Amino acid sequence: MEYITLKNTDLTVSRLCMGGCPMGEYGWGEVQEHELLDAVNTAIDHGVNFFDTADTYGLGKSEENLGKALGGRRKEVIIASKFSVRVENRHTFYDNSPEWMEKALFSSLKRLKTDYIDLYQIHYLDGRTSIDAVVEALEKMKSKGYIRFYGLCNIHADNYQQLKPYAGRFATVQNEYSLACRDRESEFLNIVKELNVTPTTWGSLGQGILTGKYDERSVFSENDRRSREIYVNFHGEKLQKNLKIVGCIREIAEKHGIPVAAVAVRFILDHLQGSVVLTGAKRPSQILANTEAMDWTLTEDEIEKLNQVSG
Repeated sequence: MEYITLKNTDLTVSRLCMGGCPMGEYGWGEVQEHELLDAVNTAIDHGVNFFDTADTYGLGKSEENLGKALGGRRKEVIIASKFSVRVENRHTFYDNSPEWMEKALFSSLKRLKTDYIDLYQIHYLDGRTSIDAVVEALEKMKSKGYIRFYGLCNIHADNYQQLKPYAGRFATVQNEYSLACRDRESEFLNIVKELNVTPTTWGSLGQGILTGKYDERSVFSENDRRSREIYVNFHGEKLQKNLKIVGCIREIAEKHGIPVAAVAVRFILDHLQGSVVLTGAKRPSQILANTEAMDWTLTEDEIEKLNQVSG
């Protein structure tokens, strides 16, 4: 396993982070709780010490499952969670207010069965609450020991300018990035540099298309979000381009004798210096495949081939 220390913190984390969206047991097809719990412990046993979740994943179910899976192993790991996606009377909206943040934080702590969260992240900016107020509230929670550090998610060119006065205060920026999603790569790199944060990536396997398990004949059940056309990686022209990318990845994977997913993860690790890659998992076998991305590097020729096919 490879480890780095997150910027502006003393948190040393594995460069592979287990993403907790599937742990919410919603929108990813058939999910078995016992497999989710086993996946968490398999991850720890193979050197993964970083787990990312959010209060909105399964409306708290992901945090509950993570807390249950960790049990007495809480102190072995770094937990990241998020707030700001609020659901009231079936209406979903963003809320960064200090009042909501405090309420959300204490609810997350209860579900996670812990008295602190290592990295507490703003899931989305709400466009109303001032960054000054949010940072002040986060610092208050930090001073009381409820959180250790804080980070950002889903930050883009149209909203990061207001964060520049706080460069060096946040630990991470978590954005969507993968071989199937590089359209905002330069923007992402610029934000990371300007805010002096560690880049972390979600959607690192393109919601699964970069695992090599799917093709144009694949059909998803109604309880799987990927059945909807809004998940463009599995539909139309975007699917066809992704399958070309997968073909290139597969050639490299066969050469190294590793899973297709491991190459997709390795590309991010090599291409985004000092990054952490989030990958969701529903079962131990997926964790094991992803850990094979660790402790080796792609050749310059392999990176160039992947750059060309995914550009």
